Amino acid sequence: MAKQPCVLIAGCGDVGGRLAVRLLNQGWTVHGLRREITALPAGVLPVTADLAEARCPDSWPAGPIDYLVYCAAASGHDEAGYRRAYVDGLAHVLAWLAEHGQRPQRLLFVSSSGVYGQQLGEWVDEGSPATAADFSAVIMREAEQLALDSGIPASVLRLTGIYGPGRNWLLNQVRQGYRVASEPPLYANRIHADDAAGLLAFLLSADARGVALQDIYLGVDDAPAPLHEVVAWLRAQLGVSEEAQAASIRRTGSKRCSNACARALGWAPSYPSYREGYAALLAEQ
Repeated sequence: MAKQPCVLIAGCGDVGGRLAVRLLNQGWTVHGLRREITALPAGVLPVTADLAEARCPDSWPAGPIDYLVYCAAASGHDEAGYRRAYVDGLAHVLAWLAEHGQRPQRLLFVSSSGVYGQQLGEWVDEGSPATAADFSAVIMREAEQLALDSGIPASVLRLTGIYGPGRNWLLNQVRQGYRVASEPPLYANRIHADDAAGLLAFLLSADARGVALQDIYLGVDDAPAPLHEVVAWLRAQLGVSEEAQAASIRRTGSKRCSNACARALGWAPSYPSYREGYAALLAEQ
């Protein structure tokens, strides 16, 4: 039997932890890097580290690392916090690999669809211009380029709005009477946390089988929808009758992201739209 691959998940939080469990169930060796290793799923080999620190952690794996998944989350939502998490953190991990003479077969860098600045409901795919000008988008694109220029074969996965257990912001807002202007429609994109992890696992397994991967993929469900439609559906499910007096301020950005490239590889989301995903969440509450 062929030896199963070894993966290091740098930033092994919610999505990274879900990915780790999937890979462990497939027989992979999984190293999980995070500050608080007590939160790692059972079976994950812990690497205690702060990605903002340049010094290589003492618990860094000594053996070969076949795959690196970088899925950090910024602890500070300012420009400095984003740079520490995405650019500096990735640079540190790449330096630690080089220090140990390790060259993974592929690097997967988890990014965001926030790099796109489209505002008029346009359809967006991997070839669409990614020119959002806010600091988070600029820094994320810099980190993406660092991954793609790392000398390690790399793919960027731009995830859309992640929701799932523990991510209840929209549900809480709807319970408080959240209203969204319907004209012009504000299109929003989302992916369930389990599907985000599932897509990462799918890309890793595809690469391990020798499938050629693209530089960039979008991680999104099948059905981008106007936010007012999602809110109305949730209001009905929750039995909320009260509404805020004024509609919410319109957010910048309105686009419809396509998952056609990921689907062309054979991936399909378990929660194809917000209805299936939120229905599962509500059933657990």
